[in-house]
Amino acid sequence: QVQLVESGGGLVQAGGSLRLSCAASGRTFNSCAMGWFRQAPGKEREFVAGVSWSGARTTYSDAVNGRLTISRDNAKNTVYLQMNSLKADDTAVYYCAAARMVNIPRNPMDYDYWGQGTQVTVSS
Repeated sequence: QVQLVESGGGLVQAGGSLRLSCAASGRTFNSCAMGWFRQAPGKEREFVAGVSWSGARTTYSDAVNGRLTISRDNAKNTVYLQMNSLKADDTAVYYCAAARMVNIPRNPMDYDYWGQGTQVTVSS
């Protein structure tokens, strides 16, 4: 079992930055691929970024590539999402998720554990 708790969301102006954190508990965290997803009102949950269990590999959606950076610190059981050059379209609830897989899945159905989400609002 892995429990996930996100933090760091808030209100920011367009062009600004935020850093989201996802604190994990559970013995299997270090063997899980981790992902960040987001869901805006009326839209489906979409993949944003993912990182392999070791942190050596990362992948991003086209919408955020170059602006967002995912990382993890396995010693602290924490995953981060550094968000720069934020746009109004980035407004959504952001979710952290863990997948018991070697690869980094993009399909939310492949993730086994989810956090409760944190709201990010970007004002234009």
